[in-house]
Amino acid sequence: MLSYLDRPGLPRLAYELRAGTGPTIVFLPGYGSDMAGAKAVALDAWAEAHGHAVLRFDYRGCGQSEGVFGDATLDDWRDDALDAIDQLTQGPLILVGSSMGGWLMLLNALERSERIVGLVGIAAAPDFTEWGYDEAQRATLASDGLIVSNHPDYETPEVTTHAFWQSGQSNLLLDGVIPIDCPVRLLHGLDDSEVPPSIAFRLGRALRSADVQTILVKGAGHRLSRPGDLGLLLTTVAALIESL
Repeated sequence: MLSYLDRPGLPRLAYELRAGTGPTIVFLPGYGSDMAGAKAVALDAWAEAHGHAVLRFDYRGCGQSEGVFGDATLDDWRDDALDAIDQLTQGPLILVGSSMGGWLMLLNALERSERIVGLVGIAAAPDFTEWGYDEAQRATLASDGLIVSNHPDYETPEVTTHAFWQSGQSNLLLDGVIPIDCPVRLLHGLDDSEVPPSIAFRLGRALRSADVQTILVKGAGHRLSRPGDLGLLLTTVAALIESL
């Protein structure tokens, strides 16, 4: 059931929390996405069928949450996720992050390491402000304050602000050791044109955890939302829970 998390002085966050057993699964959407996406809905349906607890929510300015998308930064969305985790869940957590949500998954795991027992990245995109923009785009961000572009997956143009880019640059992870020790599973399409598969390899090497598995899917693009891709996600989450 749709509910809202009230936060004094901050936009309310829309969320759906399903009660259940085991570690609570928290889904972190990608840039411009929300809790109604195919992967989030499939995970929720699987959790319902198997009696697992799951939390889905929308960042400020996204989906059904309050706020303005263009006003938010990576730090803001990181803090939204922390608020949702701290105020809506108890006990151990498995974070599942899609694309940019994979970056936020890592940032949240670093902040709440005592509660995180597993991570599942879906085309995880840490540091994309560093490797995802060319010099011309960076110059446009600096001079105009934003970039507006059409994206095949969205009906409305995609907006990236200079403030968001700067926030990303202050949260880079891949060039050092990422002090996360829990089991990590990374799913990535070999035909991903938005997040190169090499990012999954860089992330796997940077993570301190000794239990990291990278699964490459031949023929899959960035979304990883085909029936077989969703099946792989659910199988991966189930196996991770069973191993704990």
